[in-house]
Amino acid sequence: MLREHLTTFGTADDRWLFFSEKGSVVPFSTYNRVWQEAQLLALPPAAATSPLVSRPYDLRHSALSTWLNAVSTPPEVAERAGNSVKVPLTRYAKYLDGRQELANRRIKDLLREYE
Repeated sequence: MLREHLTTFGTADDRWLFFSEKGSVVPFSTYNRVWQEAQLLALPPAAATSPLVSRPYDLRHSALSTWLNAVSTPPEVAERAGNSVKVPLTRYAKYLDGRQELANRRIKDLLREYE
């Protein structure tokens, strides 16, 4: 789809992928309106109204939080996201609340291997 878009529309003079009819930056209000319409078409009703998708950037927060929960190694998450290790620890680690039980189980399992 991206290649087709580039073939059809190209990029703006400043290499922006999406641009207005006049070749300028697309206003935030336009992105927001399109995002609201797209999420209703693309997501199940419960997901489309979730606060996790209220802005396009929220998807990144959701993805990185999920990666931290799944992988539990900030350096791996940082590399995949193209960030320094500090970014997942300062921006996304707060979303790990409620994972203490899983963390305790993993620690106990690891310690049992040393017995």
